[in-house]
Amino acid sequence: AVIAATGLALNEAGYRASSQLSTSTIGAFSTPAQSGQTRTGFPPSTGSTQFTSSAQPSNVEFEGLSEPSARYEEPQQEDYSDFALGAARAQIFENYIIAQSKNAMIMIDQHAAHERLVYEKFKIELAKGNVASQIQLIPQIIELNEDECGALEEIVGDLDQLGLGVEKFGPRAIAVRNVPALLGKCDVGALIRDLVDGIKELAGTSALNERMEAIIGTMACHGSVRSGRVLSVLEMNALLRKMEKTPHSGQCIHGRPTHVELKKEDIERLFGRS
Repeated sequence: AVIAATGLALNEAGYRASSQLSTSTIGAFSTPAQSGQTRTGFPPSTGSTQFTSSAQPSNVEFEGLSEPSARYEEPQQEDYSDFALGAARAQIFENYIIAQSKNAMIMIDQHAAHERLVYEKFKIELAKGNVASQIQLIPQIIELNEDECGALEEIVGDLDQLGLGVEKFGPRAIAVRNVPALLGKCDVGALIRDLVDGIKELAGTSALNERMEAIIGTMACHGSVRSGRVLSVLEMNALLRKMEKTPHSGQCIHGRPTHVELKKEDIERLFGRS
């Protein structure tokens, strides 16, 4: 009963960010050092006060601020502030989503987050039976060495369950006839080579569950949103809503956090407001 209750609690809180990173995250922020200025930002007093005026105010201090440092889109009309992961506000470095909830700013790693979503979808479909696949109009021929072809042949049944249909095509190549529908458009050649590398690491492992978990993890990585892809506000918000409904979405399949958050009071403390 205790184990079941613990599992239920983890599922319900799967979207939550790791709190262990809060202190180090806040500590990573720093204020720029400005020599010759006091805490108030004004230059130190010289004992006498003299004022000068200029007809044309200088804008030298603001040069460069007009250049965009991150992509920004006007927020949508929908109010997502009541949701756990809030509303997407911007995307930076073509990989991190900045979202705002009622009392926090949340930073999401889009690739790690989507990788977890695809991984969980694979597991759900596999639990129902075979994973849906899409047939390739023209089978893709992937060249491998004989040992690699042999290694893939040993797990053809597992791959077929996951929607990936492969067969030997001569002594040093395989033909990929269908791929999992969950992957959409992916680099089939890179997927096959990564699967081969994964099989080598699992050499000697006979446990079916462990083997299937490794294969699903590799496929999920290739079927997720890549780093460097620009997302629209609608796409970012859709990802956040799916994360809130998906168990364990607070961590990627490798155990790293998919998002971190800074509470409003933490942000205010960074600016000396608390």
